[in-house]
Amino acid sequence: MSAHFQIANHQLEYEWLGPPPAQAPTLVFLHEGLGCVAMWKDFPERVAAATGFGALAYSRAGYGSSDPCALPRPVGFMHDEALIALPAVLDEFEIRETILIGHSDGASIALIHAGGFESGGKTQIRGLVLLAPHVFVEDIGIDSIRRIREDYRRGDLRSRLERYHSANVDVAFDGWNDVWLNPEFRSWNIEEYLPRIKMPVLLIQGEDDQYGTVAQLEAIEKGVRGPLSKVLLRDCGHSPHIDQPERTLAAIKSFVQSVSLANKSRKS
Repeated sequence: MSAHFQIANHQLEYEWLGPPPAQAPTLVFLHEGLGCVAMWKDFPERVAAATGFGALAYSRAGYGSSDPCALPRPVGFMHDEALIALPAVLDEFEIRETILIGHSDGASIALIHAGGFESGGKTQIRGLVLLAPHVFVEDIGIDSIRRIREDYRRGDLRSRLERYHSANVDVAFDGWNDVWLNPEFRSWNIEEYLPRIKMPVLLIQGEDDQYGTVAQLEAIEKGVRGPLSKVLLRDCGHSPHIDQPERTLAAIKSFVQSVSLANKSRKS
């Protein structure tokens, strides 16, 4: 059952699963460009149960049952989410230690946040799980985003998304689609943040991802300074947690356990 909390001028939808921050680290789920709490389905619950960690999933402004946001979104909207909104969320819930689990745009937000704060002092981030991340714009992604716009206008995509976003459906879609197709966005690139990321990173991507190629993973692998593991999934598109949930869950569980053991070793 989702609830709401206040960040700045927005009421945001959230769901908390498992133990509170005082009892265990927290997995924070950052959704994709068309996602929200409900679109994660039962995956956060399953990861929380498998790891013993708490789990927080929230819908950014303009998604799910969160308050709407002003459009058009700025080209730097993911930076705003990573460097302004996400720190406020972590403070609101008094999260002491976390592993960020980001999908697509959410994975990019996780990278910007980790790279933006890791070198600047205190950080609660102990690891990153990045599902179908992107650190620069590729033609394959732009072509897919153009096609999905046609499906939204002429097909049944709007009605399918409306089940999750209700009154926010047009804000959610247009806010994501318009900024990605903005010519100014073609130069969007967050590789500068990668060398400042020293915590462990898990990359998971489908071999049939229609929004990005393995060049995204290669850039992250080359750029980050912490330990990195990578999982490429066959028969899998842009959403590993939906297309290959068991294999994705197993990879995340193993990663979380390794991060937890490493942290205990450093503290002892």
